[in-house]
Amino acid sequence: MSDFPIEQKTLVVLILAAGLGTRMRSDLAKVLHRLDGRPLINHVCRTATALAPQKIYVVIGQQGEDVKAAVLNELDDQQVVFVTQEKQLGTGDAVNSAREYLQDQDSTLVVLSGDVPMIRPETLAALVQQHHGHRGKGAACTILTVKLKNPTGYGRIVRDDGGRFERIVEQKEASEEIRQISEVNSGIYCFDTQKLFAALNGVRNHNSQGEYYLTDVPSLLRDADEDVAILAQSDSHEIEGVNNRAQLADLERILNRRTISKLMLDYGVTFIDPKSAHISAQAAIGRDTVIHPNVTIEGESVIGDGSSIRSGTRITNSRVGHGVEILDSCVIANSNIGNNCTVGPFAHLRGNSKMEEKSKVGNFVELKKTKLGRGSKASHLTYLGDATIGENTNIGAGTVTCNYDGKNKHETHIGDHVKIGSDTMLVAPINVGDGAVTGAGSVVTKDVEPDTLVAGVPARIKKNLKDNTPGSAT
Repeated sequence: MSDFPIEQKTLVVLILAAGLGTRMRSDLAKVLHRLDGRPLINHVCRTATALAPQKIYVVIGQQGEDVKAAVLNELDDQQVVFVTQEKQLGTGDAVNSAREYLQDQDSTLVVLSGDVPMIRPETLAALVQQHHGHRGKGAACTILTVKLKNPTGYGRIVRDDGGRFERIVEQKEASEEIRQISEVNSGIYCFDTQKLFAALNGVRNHNSQGEYYLTDVPSLLRDADEDVAILAQSDSHEIEGVNNRAQLADLERILNRRTISKLMLDYGVTFIDPKSAHISAQAAIGRDTVIHPNVTIEGESVIGDGSSIRSGTRITNSRVGHGVEILDSCVIANSNIGNNCTVGPFAHLRGNSKMEEKSKVGNFVELKKTKLGRGSKASHLTYLGDATIGENTNIGAGTVTCNYDGKNKHETHIGDHVKIGSDTMLVAPINVGDGAVTGAGSVVTKDVEPDTLVAGVPARIKKNLKDNTPGSAT
């Protein structure tokens, strides 16, 4: 932190996200490729919001509507302004696309790349701090740099004899001597907004690409006797851009390794084989939970304390309570599992299904948009779709809720303390009352009254269980 007062200007962010990314060998715009389950641009947007800027401007071009939709999944439409770069004429032209919105602002502008997803809010905050505090009066431009063992492909930072910024030289324009420089431009900058757009007027496309380089602006500012500052960053992964699928895979591996390390060291989670698990950075896992090999936890999933997730299981955007045992090869998506439940092996929960405390779903059981009540069990070979099941009810093996009539889905409601016999077909819409029983192999087409035994095809009342009287034969 600075010891002198710093005049704080309005902070705005500009994210460059217009490129197609030809080296990805893809029909998908580069910033829409996914890291940790989210588009690259979303990672950058989330980091930008941590700076609390007045506004975030996103430059779009290739597949602009798709990029816009992705950004709006992360940002409120009141936070963001979209700017279109009509032709792909370089980074300087991309920034210039936002001129009408920004050139008259007396503000500080942070420029980010939509394909650099690992940048941290703390680093950007330090960049802004350096920019405002440079020499006690602030800089016209501050560049985030890093030293790389292999700087190939990056623009080199050339300093003068006093160690001050002189210019940025792109790889294709660099001499052999300049290519030996290890300090590179990250593509992340902080500018005095008005000075940036004044300097952009002087940028020319006299280079091998015929493009307008934003990297020319700092040297133009320096030539105009403006201060250009540098913030050297030590973590090279943080400023690594995604130019091809190999780099994307590398970042996925790095992010996953960091996530698992943090869960083990800071949150007390056990991983039997950390290298084989894949855990979203957005997920939360509680103390003393054990993650076995080959487990995938995606999205904003939450796992409670003292649970066990066995091998081959995938959990996506779901909540798992405390003391839950999830056995091998389960798929759990957009669902909620209460405390002390057991799931699997080979179970499938989806469609906002919910298991209440101490309930059990066994092998080859599927729940779709179903609530399984406290202490209830569906232990074997069962499909329960669009169903609500009460407490302490047992669903026999092979039971199916026949919820689809060819046009519409219908609901099944099963009460408390019910026993559904093996191989029962429940033809929805249907209600089964508390304490009722269905015989094995029944096809239930009508509502079942409480404390009633039904059986047959179609099922008929066999007995009133409450007073032990026989039912009607018709």
